[in-house]
Amino acid sequence: MIRHECGLLGIYGHEEAARLTYFGLYAQQHRGQESAGIVTIDEKGLLHEHKGMGLVPDVFAEANLQALPGTIALGHVRYSTTGRSAARNAQPFVAHYKGLDIAIAHNGNLVNTMELREELENDGAIFSTTNDTEVFMHLIVRALRGHDLVDAIREACARVRGAYCLLVYAGGTMVAVRDPYGFHPLALGRLDGAPVLASETCAFDLLEADYERPIQPGEMLIMDGKGERSEQLRGPLPERPRQCIFELVYFARPDSFVFGEQVYQCRKQMGWQLAHESTPDVDFIMPFPDSGVYSAVGFAQCAELPYEHAMIRNHYVGRTFIQPTQSMRNFGVRVKINPVRSMIEGKKICIVDDSIVRGTTMITRVKKLRELGAKEVHIRISCPPVKFPCFYGIDFASRGELIAAKYSLPEITRMLDVDSLHYLSIDGLLRSVMQSDSYCLACFDGKYPVPCRESGKLRLECGGCCGSR
Repeated sequence: MIRHECGLLGIYGHEEAARLTYFGLYAQQHRGQESAGIVTIDEKGLLHEHKGMGLVPDVFAEANLQALPGTIALGHVRYSTTGRSAARNAQPFVAHYKGLDIAIAHNGNLVNTMELREELENDGAIFSTTNDTEVFMHLIVRALRGHDLVDAIREACARVRGAYCLLVYAGGTMVAVRDPYGFHPLALGRLDGAPVLASETCAFDLLEADYERPIQPGEMLIMDGKGERSEQLRGPLPERPRQCIFELVYFARPDSFVFGEQVYQCRKQMGWQLAHESTPDVDFIMPFPDSGVYSAVGFAQCAELPYEHAMIRNHYVGRTFIQPTQSMRNFGVRVKINPVRSMIEGKKICIVDDSIVRGTTMITRVKKLRELGAKEVHIRISCPPVKFPCFYGIDFASRGELIAAKYSLPEITRMLDVDSLHYLSIDGLLRSVMQSDSYCLACFDGKYPVPCRESGKLRLECGGCCGSR
């Protein structure tokens, strides 16, 4: 499975801040399933926090929410892209500096973390975690020696390279920041007059908040007792944003607006473009739930072929069902997805999926269809071949593990044991979105907007020796 980095939720000036943040994080659970946390600020300016490992409803009970008073809140769900999945790395982070309480939540991935951390440690800084968000905290705290919070954040952001969306609170002020390239999304909404920040707009729908606009690349939205104002980070912005197109391909919920685009419609368009490029002679189109469903809908409509769900997902399977023994090694697959056998035997089938990364999952799926008597199996993928790892917050494998980086299209076709295989072209992908010149395509073409020499999400655990990107 491809994994994302994190989801953010911030509220400034609402009586139900903690509870609303809980539900906003719940709506964004798909963005991070390792840990969850909420920090609130009460009317006296005191910080209250609760965070832990696991899903949002596992971390927070009613008693936890009642112990989080205040009208200001920062929330975070995490999947690790730098640092291990451990309680010490759960966010938001809280620090105390000269009587000032500071909280920070971060979505993204810095590419000069080790360089900055070594510099800070050489200057006496002590780290208690192994992720890049604490580097941000140290940089902000040091910059506070001669600046207010807004200028301190601006100074810190000038030192880092890579992808970041930030929520930072100190001294009655909350600041939302998006990096100059705009790699990952951050949106502004409003509920009962209070500003609400979220990684995805699906959180606003659950809260019944009104979506206003995306935070722009390089923008700082400042919220304090005087109201709201927008400022810019230091220095000129890049000529064009480089937003992560995999948000639209895979990560974001289809009911979200991301980068000003409706995710559902983008995925349907990817299916349309894919059908225009290559439609096989088959009996029907099918997705494997829930991956590729919306692209498959668009593909079937364009190709004027039947759309069927010949594999049924068990939606009641959680993350913690009792693990099978070795003799039941296929149980983990069967318990999640089960075939409608009469729809497969003797049929020519086209699977539409959103991506192939390592290829192991697809090999298993095709093998199952063959065992069930499928006459032909064709695969259509609604994004180009993933040939390069991501440095900016998507936990792609190292290049050595990416099937499209090691093998040609005919070789992958043979490895998967399919009758035909076609990936959507880069041109077809860009025709599926409105802002075709504003996206990062590095995982497809290797053209990285921000160069990176650091490697592996565990690089801070062992001095950078883990992993290879």
